[in-house]
Amino acid sequence: MQVTELPAEGLKRAFQVVVPAASLAERRDARLKKLGSELRLPGFRPGKVPPAIVKARYGQAVAGEVLEESVNEATRQVLADRGLRPALQPKIELVNYSDGADLEYKLDLELLPEIQMPDFSGISLEREKATPGEAEVDAFLATMRERMAGTEDVAETRAAAKGDVLVCDFEGRLKNEDGSLAEPFQGGTAQDMPIEVGGAGFIPGFTEQLEGMSPGDSKQIEVSFPEGYQAAELAGKPAVFAVTAKALKQKVLPEVDDEFAKKLGVDDVAALRTRVTENLQREYDALARMKVKRALLDALADRASFTVPDGMVEAEFGQIWQRVEADIKAGNLDEEDKGKDEATLKADYRAIAERRIRLGLLLSEIGRTNNIQVSNDELANAMRMEAMRYPGQEKQVFEFFRGNPQAVDSLRAPIFEEKVVDFVLELAQVAEKQVEPKDLTAAAAEG
Repeated sequence: MQVTELPAEGLKRAFQVVVPAASLAERRDARLKKLGSELRLPGFRPGKVPPAIVKARYGQAVAGEVLEESVNEATRQVLADRGLRPALQPKIELVNYSDGADLEYKLDLELLPEIQMPDFSGISLEREKATPGEAEVDAFLATMRERMAGTEDVAETRAAAKGDVLVCDFEGRLKNEDGSLAEPFQGGTAQDMPIEVGGAGFIPGFTEQLEGMSPGDSKQIEVSFPEGYQAAELAGKPAVFAVTAKALKQKVLPEVDDEFAKKLGVDDVAALRTRVTENLQREYDALARMKVKRALLDALADRASFTVPDGMVEAEFGQIWQRVEADIKAGNLDEEDKGKDEATLKADYRAIAERRIRLGLLLSEIGRTNNIQVSNDELANAMRMEAMRYPGQEKQVFEFFRGNPQAVDSLRAPIFEEKVVDFVLELAQVAEKQVEPKDLTAAAAEG
């Protein structure tokens, strides 16, 4: 095999590779001979089909297999001999391939960059620690009371107040530009529908206008569907709902007693408060972990200055830009992106793609050089957790993973990342800071 290295640029490498015709012919003839020894054709004894017939029938297919094998084997040898680590699948361009001639092809690839390990001990971080108190437990139980609330008929005649449940009939029609109303639209009509006054779950502004209605009252409610509404034919359009109130109910909150606790799977109130405290603590710890991880990744990004492969950046940017275009079409673009022209948006998101690739390569190299691996037990546990999301279909989920290595890699990647983050956090300077739960949750929501 003859290999000629072509002029290089940055991380890109190119080679002209020539595989001798004799090597191809030897491999092709061996394949045809083996095939002939196994072939069964009418009129011939098993294994006694003449070589000329075998070649006539199967020569072209065998030649294709030999071509693919020869290119793959030669490419692997080029990479191994030079210790090259490609960032993506190398590109192959056939220059010459014909019967009796040498195989000549061009090999183009981008290399993974040389990555200098940062000084992890020079990274200073804060890990926030929040402990749930009685107030947080009480607030959580209040939320549970709301979720488990029942309703009862309101005996006296009064207007509906916020938090009440008004049983209504309604019919919705889109509003034309001239103010007239169109025919009722699909999904816009209901009878005996219980609606929480001022509650969520309806078109913004709808439930608030129910306040003050009494059973027997009728009202025209005007609203506009959100721009990103799931039904595209309604998105952003004004509508009028003819609403008739039929009955009024009020919420009845359960008492936080032992019976309430048993409905939530524990023996008594004391055990319930203990469980809530433990669950809140896990939630706070997860939020703190998320914050310190984000800060660590920012610190690593600041210390990572190596060149990244263009092909990896373009592939990542392509995936990001597809989602951005979908958001633009659906009217769901982030507020900070609204008003930017396409060129600015592309520049911003290409920078994000480059940062992601750079961080990903750095984390991968940290794991590789420090022999951080995902165990089979960790992968099996991740598969079990994924299967639990599909009750009754667990067997199909496991079969899916067994037949799809890429799906398994999608489980391995986040586990690997968390293990690398843990490794770096052990070496970094991490100070613990006690904070109030409200400060931790507020900061996490903003982030």
